[in-house]
Amino acid sequence: MIERRLTNVISSLLTNQKVMLVYGARRVGKTVLIRQVSEKYAGKTLFLNGEDASTEVMFRERTAAHYRQLLSGVDLLIIDEAQNIPEIGKILKLIVDDVENIQVIASGSSSFDLRNQTGEPLVGRSYTFHLSPLSAEEWLTQIPAAQLYMDLEERLVYGNYPELLSIKSFEQKQMYLSELAQSYLLKDILTLDGIKNSSKMYNLLRLVAFQMGSEVSYDELGKHLSLSRNTVEKYLDLLAKTFVIYRLPAYSRNPRKEVSKAGKWYFYDNGIRNAVIGDFRPLAIRQDVGALWESYMISERMKLNDNRHGTSMYYFWRTYNGQEIDLIEERNGELKAFEFKWGDKKPKCPSSFKDNYPDVPFTSVNKSNFIDFVTK
Repeated sequence: MIERRLTNVISSLLTNQKVMLVYGARRVGKTVLIRQVSEKYAGKTLFLNGEDASTEVMFRERTAAHYRQLLSGVDLLIIDEAQNIPEIGKILKLIVDDVENIQVIASGSSSFDLRNQTGEPLVGRSYTFHLSPLSAEEWLTQIPAAQLYMDLEERLVYGNYPELLSIKSFEQKQMYLSELAQSYLLKDILTLDGIKNSSKMYNLLRLVAFQMGSEVSYDELGKHLSLSRNTVEKYLDLLAKTFVIYRLPAYSRNPRKEVSKAGKWYFYDNGIRNAVIGDFRPLAIRQDVGALWESYMISERMKLNDNRHGTSMYYFWRTYNGQEIDLIEERNGELKAFEFKWGDKKPKCPSSFKDNYPDVPFTSVNKSNFIDFVTK
């Protein structure tokens, strides 16, 4: 079993009167992660499942005296799938405020639910972590760099969900990812906010999948699906809050020449994206290899930041005359620019970017140097 990078990060930050909030899509390994934290912990741990009705009953009596009695002798309280417990934020606030020397971890597969419930009550009382599918950095704790390089095609097509480790045949991997995309991930979305038309939501996700890495027009998407612009934006927001896709905004210091309001959408995992469009063909006969490579590189860079509890922000850059850069990383006011090429080409920095941002380093990332990019 691969130890998740966040295990040591969370363990190092555990402290009294703070809640560690762990978010992530279903099946990315949140339960494994918090069990790994628990195994490293020296004190007494109480591990609860928020999907178990008895857990909700346990916390129903909302008094400090009840929680002190309930958690007597417990050093670390862990609640998996905590979003299923009504008003969990207020419950956790009461616990960390009134139960002495208690440390708390809560996980959830939907930031929409869990953030809504914990947001205001836990202001100043929580650290937030995002767990993604396995990162290249985590793979490299188990396999040599040469193996990661040889497995690149499989990563681009099938992604990095942990359970794929135990599935050997490509046919079974395809079945697993298709079931995951249709049954588990969308299950979170369709139970939120009164959404009833699952086919519209899935068709929207398919359209975004086919346009992955391109600028998306909400009006155009709405026209294809007979949905209003507001509904398209609402659905995309829900897909983002359940960690299926994310939006990469445009970076600009010069709105007259540089695109500033557009956005691109990517999937957190290529395997889910390919399951949504039903395409697991090998790279040699695909037309979207560039988009898959770009998506994989961006998601790996974001994982690297999340797994180190970093504060980087990510953008793309484009001018109105067509010059563009795939990824701009901003951290502590400093910028780095990256361009991704699956082949051996090493493009030069666009002249407009070089003129306007002369001190920003530009790096072309391809198969020969990607390991440094996803680990440093």
